[in-house]
Amino acid sequence: MTTIAGKTVLLTGASGGIGVFIARALAKERATVVSVSRSKEKLDKISAEVEVAGGRGISIPFDISKVEELSVLVQQINQIAGPIDIVINNAAIEKYRPFQGYSLQDIQSILTTNLVAAMELTRLLLPSMIARNDGHIVNIASGSGKKGAPYNSIYSATKAGLIVWTDAIRQELANTNVEVSVVCPGYTEAGMFLKFGLPAPSLARVSQPTDVAIAVIRAIEQNQGEVMLDGFLTRLLFSIIQLSPKVGDDIYRWIGLTKLNQSCAANQIRAENSSETYGLKNL
Repeated sequence: MTTIAGKTVLLTGASGGIGVFIARALAKERATVVSVSRSKEKLDKISAEVEVAGGRGISIPFDISKVEELSVLVQQINQIAGPIDIVINNAAIEKYRPFQGYSLQDIQSILTTNLVAAMELTRLLLPSMIARNDGHIVNIASGSGKKGAPYNSIYSATKAGLIVWTDAIRQELANTNVEVSVVCPGYTEAGMFLKFGLPAPSLARVSQPTDVAIAVIRAIEQNQGEVMLDGFLTRLLFSIIQLSPKVGDDIYRWIGLTKLNQSCAANQIRAENSSETYGLKNL
């Protein structure tokens, strides 16, 4: 069993959503948490919480979508915190649209932030882990990576990419002490559908963000290759869907997921148009 206490953990997307809860959980394990996101103010708040909870908090404001500059970020981290023992690739953006409604900029932004940045950051950190024969890579994916979510296709593609990439590098590193895990949260209280006051699909279990954080801790401690928060029944459902995608389409319509995501897309577009009207789009 891996001990997290005393480890230095790099957490991307630390200032919002489930990232905040993962940072708090790591603090309770007495880890050094290097929190990265774009908002300095939010990062400083999270690092202060980490310190109070018993960990060591370091905040580094950085836009990880600038993948060409990630080597600079890694150098900065090494100077401030030393070698990274655990990296948690959590940063992600989610934009609901009919596929034809995405712009090229949308596609590039989602792919870069959700997938390419995680790959590049890991590529830069991995040689040190291999040299020390110790480390852990955790990728936060989604059930949307197991079965494509309508009106959320680009996000689904990035999460599918994370799952398969995780599987591949785990096999490559099997003869080392560098572990690789992917965690697939289901619907959580931090999800987009709740932001717009929409109900989760019928039969769906809505997890607390703390459940996701606990799952991440367990994945590290127990060296779990893949974790799905919804458990055995969800795994069974996704297995059936893999055997018959058409059946999966029917199930998604039956439980209301397709309609829910269509509503999320409409609400998100409406909110963005409203922001444009009042000159708030880029704030």
